[in-house]
Formats: sequence, C-alpha cells, structure tokens
Amino acid sequence: MAGILFIISAPSGSGKSTLVNELRRIVPNLEFSISYTTRAPRGSERDGMEYYFITRQEFERMIAQDEFLEHAEVFGNYYGTAKRFLREAATRGNDLLLDIDVQGAAQVKSSMKNSVGILVLPPSRQVLERRLRNRSISEGSVSDEVIERRLTEARKEIENFPNYDYILVNDRLEDSVELLESIVLCERLKSSGKALSPEEVRMIQAAEQCLQTAKTTSSKLKEVLASFAPAISG
Repeated sequence: MAGILFIISAPSGSGKSTLVNELRRIVPNLEFSISYTTRAPRGSERDGMEYYFITRQEFERMIAQDEFLEHAEVFGNYYGTAKRFLREAATRGNDLLLDIDVQGAAQVKSSMKNSVGILVLPPSRQVLERRLRNRSISEGSVSDEVIERRLTEARKEIENFPNYDYILVNDRLEDSVELLESIVLCERLKSSGKALSPEEVRMIQAAEQCLQTAKTTSSKLKEVLASFAPAISG
C-alpha cells in the first residue's frame, strides 16, 4: 500500500538540509528521494548521498525517457526527482520525502493531489542574508552578487507560500525539528483513523500551529513576508 508523499521546499540558506537530515534520523519508515542534479558537488557532498551528480547530457536523456516525477532548471543547473523512488517506497509501504524547490513542488502537487507540502522559511530576510554570507565564507567564496541573487530568488519562492499545506519558520533548530516531526506524524495519525492518545493529540496541536489555511496567516509568517517585501501579503 502506498504511503504519504511529503514535499519539503525552502529558499537556499533556510536550513532545510539540516532539518531533513534530523527528520530522517528520528522518524522511522520514511524514505528519502535523493534528487539528481547537474551542478557540481559542494564541500563534503558525495554522489548518492546529498544528490546524484550527473552530466547535463545524462539528465536530458532521463527527461527524454520520462524518468522524472518532476524536474526544473535553477541557476543554470537541472534538478529532478526520479519516478523510481515513488514506486520503491510504495512497494515497501513507506512514506516518501521529497526535498525539492517550488517549481518541482508545483509539478508534483498538480499530479499527486494527496501529497503534503511543507515550506520552510527563514525568520527574516536579514537572517537569511547572514546565513548565506556565512555559508559562502565557509565555502571559501564570498560574492555579493550571488548572495543578492539568492535573496531575490528567495522572495520569489516565498510568494508561493499559499500553495503549501504547512509553513514552518525555522528560527530555533531544536524547535523546528520537533515541529517538522509533529507534522509528519500528524499526517500519519490522520490517515490511520485510530483513536488518539493524549500525546498524539498534543502532537497534532503542535503541527496545526504550522497549518496553512486560506483564512489565517500566522504572526511569524507575516513577519517573514514583511521583511522580504511589503507587497507580499497573506
């Protein structure tokens, strides 16, 4: 029986990779779809761990053979999710987690109506700029032009917040990991239909703090939107 398909997206520098790694460590029966990309590895990244690093020619061959569930070109590089991960997780009855950008998330949401979208955001534009700059320093290459481009792209990505089911503002790592775990387990509990324990009720209530609805926008989200552009509103 197929499990739940979780989609997690975030602007570059929002701390998504750390959250995903922690979630995979503490939540059982959750498979992770490793994306394919044509960009070069960064830092200590290894092929088959963070990404499958392939050539542009090989990526385009996979596109032609309809091997991707979704794919997009970002900053001149391709990123894509192979369909085989969805089939393999379904065979084992496990949930599947996709770590993809807003373009890919829109593609998946349009074809997989029962998927659960989670958007991770930085607390503010200022915090994101600091994180991007610190990451650039650690990688030995600081470029104001690249940082500004990523901030501009982040604003565009954040405008897609209404398309996600949950919005998680990544302020404190420990709290964010707990909230992300609560979201995943909450969705599992909802689909199980079983009677809930007091602890499970507490977990659902925690997850609902991040639930995105057409009528409500959390105060944290409003602060993030205001810091990026007054024109973005909820």
